[in-house]
Amino acid sequence: MRVALVHYWLLGMRGGEKVLEAMCRAYPEADIFTLFYNPDAVSPLIRSRTVHASFLNPLRRVYRSLLPLMPMALEDFDLRSYDLVISSESGPAKGVLTSATSRHFCYCHTPMRYLWELYPAHRHEFGESFLKRTLLAPVANYMRLWDYASAARVDGFMVNSQNVGRRIWRSWRRRSTVVHPPVAVDTFQFRSPEDYFLIVSEMVPYKRLAYAIRWFAGSGRKLKVVGDGPEYKSLKRLGGDSVEFTGRVTDPELRGLYSRCRALVLPGEEDFGITMVEALASGKPVIALARGGALEIVENGRGVLFSEPNEASLADALRSFDRVEPLIDSYRLMDAAAAYSEAAFQKRFLDTVDALSRRRARQLAGPSARGPVMLRPIHPAAGFASSAGD
Repeated sequence: MRVALVHYWLLGMRGGEKVLEAMCRAYPEADIFTLFYNPDAVSPLIRSRTVHASFLNPLRRVYRSLLPLMPMALEDFDLRSYDLVISSESGPAKGVLTSATSRHFCYCHTPMRYLWELYPAHRHEFGESFLKRTLLAPVANYMRLWDYASAARVDGFMVNSQNVGRRIWRSWRRRSTVVHPPVAVDTFQFRSPEDYFLIVSEMVPYKRLAYAIRWFAGSGRKLKVVGDGPEYKSLKRLGGDSVEFTGRVTDPELRGLYSRCRALVLPGEEDFGITMVEALASGKPVIALARGGALEIVENGRGVLFSEPNEASLADALRSFDRVEPLIDSYRLMDAAAAYSEAAFQKRFLDTVDALSRRRARQLAGPSARGPVMLRPIHPAAGFASSAGD
């Protein structure tokens, strides 16, 4: 069986690329197709695979401005010889063309946020220029139509959370199966907390970091902010003496910051929220906005949820945290994080691919089919039983 993995772009190592690594381990012989590829920016595991980049790759330095050309580049890939295609979607990836006999399943981190959720507030992602907004409108309309139509090419969807599953239904009217992304939970450790809170985030508008940084600066409570992005300079100006900006840090440094913090603070809505799992794996609770993935991860005893993305609501959450902090059991937090290990992901992922494949075979056979439909095995272990649903 020939397997192709289609990932939107390979220009860094974030959550989506960590999921792709796990898929590579699940299918060691799979080839990778991507719109843009920078070998120096990805892991040795990904570099060790056969990676096919699109004809747009020479322009990867300006990849965000090439959105209108991405559908054409995806459809240019020749995937006719592959039995199984798994697309990894956050930017466009699922729009590839496959043969009538292949099976195409999509693992969706989120539908393209800048098309379906951020677009109405143009300034958040595209700037406030009237000219930019005017030029963007027909492009965004075309991309939403293509994005919706290309969802019909997929035989089954997997999602990283119930939150994204609801978003897929709203955007594409497709059902999906939850397969939580893998987190290297065994690499984190607990240490006695020092007197600081922690934010780990890309510095982009929808993460809503500004009000949290303002509150910590005004209250004098210590906060360390890990990450970089377009808003780094403006956010740093909001911080006072009690707020430390570390920029990007190495993985060992990040694990150390998690291990010694009092709690992770999550000011915005996350599709899933890998940073929350990393905090739990370090035995540290989470103080999060009660939206998105936080509703699935931060249960009783794992931290504090607050209702509104503003300073008053965050202040109430910090006061509540002060009261419950002595009661938090760090070992229970670490046990909870084990449910998101890569071993758990591999089992659920392969199980779901197997179940979706069998369902697709039944659909193709039709109601008049006699006897079982014979398929080349999808699961690396022949005869692997599946209980995953759609």
